[in-house]
Amino acid sequence: MNKKLLTFLVVLLLHLGSELTLKAQQIEPSYGQGIRVNLDTSGKKYLRIITWHQVWARYAENNPGSTVNGELTNSQFDMAMRRSRMLFLVQLSPRFLILSHFGINNQTLVSGGGNGQGASGTDGKKPQLFLHDAWAEYKGYKHYLDIGAGLHYWNGPTRMTNASTLTFMTIDAPIHNWYNIEATDQFARYFGIYAKGKLLNNKRLDYRVAVNTPFAMQRTNALTALDTVQAFNGKESSAYRGLGPQKLMTTGYFQYQFWDIESNVLPFTQGTYIGTKKVFNIGAGWAHTPDMMWTAQKNATTGRVDTQRVAQTMLAADVFLDLPLNKEKGTALTLYGTAQFYDMGKNYIRNIGISNPSNGVGPGSTWTGAGDATPTIGTGTILYAQAGYVLPSTKIGKFQPYAAVSHANYDRISDAVVIPDLGLNYFVSGHNAKITFNYRQRPYFDRTTPAQRQSDIVKKGTKNEFTVQFQVFL
Repeated sequence: MNKKLLTFLVVLLLHLGSELTLKAQQIEPSYGQGIRVNLDTSGKKYLRIITWHQVWARYAENNPGSTVNGELTNSQFDMAMRRSRMLFLVQLSPRFLILSHFGINNQTLVSGGGNGQGASGTDGKKPQLFLHDAWAEYKGYKHYLDIGAGLHYWNGPTRMTNASTLTFMTIDAPIHNWYNIEATDQFARYFGIYAKGKLLNNKRLDYRVAVNTPFAMQRTNALTALDTVQAFNGKESSAYRGLGPQKLMTTGYFQYQFWDIESNVLPFTQGTYIGTKKVFNIGAGWAHTPDMMWTAQKNATTGRVDTQRVAQTMLAADVFLDLPLNKEKGTALTLYGTAQFYDMGKNYIRNIGISNPSNGVGPGSTWTGAGDATPTIGTGTILYAQAGYVLPSTKIGKFQPYAAVSHANYDRISDAVVIPDLGLNYFVSGHNAKITFNYRQRPYFDRTTPAQRQSDIVKKGTKNEFTVQFQVFL
């Protein structure tokens, strides 16, 4: 029954999208840079407003033992507000600008909101708006240097650490690109001071560097993983440090742009240009914070848990290609690949479920956790690649099939964590109005001996997800 429902919905959405596109082609405006209000007659002082929504309709097979308000749920159809945001950019003079960006993320039917009447005391209603970005930037010297400060998004170590959520080629980011997401950052942002610009006279060497102040975590949150190490029998375990303020983070990303020069007015990097630019970039970056992590090991002699502070270090390199193939037909190729080395303390691992449709676990649950959670971030090596092809333009818009795969070898897990995605973008009006269809196969894991924390963690199986995203932005 669920498969029939899913097939019906997909066919219905394609039909509605075709009808809307045929009508929109007659009145489609030129969106340009969003809503722009000039503050003087020259246009050098202006206000830009960008607003967007990303709505998910999803059928997902949940991890074993997942519950919704205490009721076991093997699979379900749900909807979620993946993102709903608004951004204001004010260019008050050629020498400085102000940016403010706020919104919500991951509002589901069971989470993401304020106090409600759910079994756990909360439900998915009335999510709270919060700041994503708030910074001021000052023009330095020509194109070589701009300096800014505030809650910002100018970070390393990869292009996707700075990804634009509006121009993804895949339905979403792999999430491991935001390595401290909602741990010591504020939704991938930090308070800090950054510098960015384009070196060389031809502007081809683009850079961004920053010194950040990570958020201090509560001691109780940081110690949760360390408390469990007492049953770990000699194996090391790591968690975020929760005592006192964090030390300063240094981070940066450099990329050489061989073909077209990309704009760096905003930090958000393009996922796919759909053939409108010819881009080939090679980049590398880092992020390093002394003493950010706490590593613990049970002393075999005394039985005590010995702890030490260790640094968090991320190193990465990547390559990005966006190549128009046939301008008359509108075809284009987009490729992206990255290799990342993460040192977050011995055996550190984190399971994450994006817009998780489940809010608990019951009998039969596994180490991976509830709903759509899967090992996403941890100490080890991560390889990630995506490829997309824009098909010849049609009367009802553009189509772009894509594929992506994440292959991670984490210290804590015996088996590789492989997550493939297959999807199709239907561009009603470029990225301003698009519908994305995505299939993901998600692995779940458990201990070889569930009652013993020291046992190895191995792959137990896979679950499927089918998601349709509706995106509109102006």
